[in-house]
Amino acid sequence: MAIEGRIGVLGGGNMGSALVKGLLQGGTASAGQVVVAEKLGSQAVKLREQLGVEVVDSPAGLGPVDLLLVAVKPKDVAAALHACRDGLSPQALVISIAAGVRLATLAALLPPGQHLVRAMPNTPALVMKGVSALCPAEHTPPEALDLARQVFAAVGQVVVVAEGLMDVVTGLSASGPAYVFMIIEALADGGVLMGLDRQSALTLAAGTVAGAAELMIQTGQHPALLKDMVTSPGGTTIAGLRVLENACLRGALMEAVAAATKRSQELGG
Repeated sequence: MAIEGRIGVLGGGNMGSALVKGLLQGGTASAGQVVVAEKLGSQAVKLREQLGVEVVDSPAGLGPVDLLLVAVKPKDVAAALHACRDGLSPQALVISIAAGVRLATLAALLPPGQHLVRAMPNTPALVMKGVSALCPAEHTPPEALDLARQVFAAVGQVVVVAEGLMDVVTGLSASGPAYVFMIIEALADGGVLMGLDRQSALTLAAGTVAGAAELMIQTGQHPALLKDMVTSPGGTTIAGLRVLENACLRGALMEAVAAATKRSQELGG
């Protein structure tokens, strides 16, 4: 279903442009509805040429909008919202992806009662394979949350969580791609160690991770059951799994999520 009204985007960087691209490619919005505030000239040209959207050089230039996506750096949120808040209608929805900027902070920068959702997408949204977590402000109606779901569904999967869990989301899914890239690199290194050329090893490693994840998503089966499907008695897989268990792979990944969560809590104050 298409989104109605004018859509403003504060920041046309990687994530802001990915969201616009997803909305346009899926038919959720048209280029004529979108205006992006982007101060970097080269990125503004790219947005105009590749996506066909209107681009202005400052938040104040957005004008009246019915949906505002806040995709600037956390340090720039206050100034950007102050500059464009007069263009928000009372029923407009504001969605912020600024990491660590809490709903209370955002609400204080907006007119009283403004519909507001905080979101945390991850970098696979750049290829429409992201996963995003949403948490609405208390006064935000269900239909506004549904609109936010629609926006992020254009670039992948969506879950809704309480704001108190957003730091955990940061530690798991926002930081998680880096953990997976390290795993892919390590698997490829293992292939090179045993004689494969680098490019073949990387193709096999990345394809294996992507395919395994898609298999779990499509079947809905628990990863332990899928693991057991590959593991024959006395076979190659169980020999490899034994090494991973001895190296505490599970524990290391759990600790990585916990450490990233704690750091997110520290950065958010």
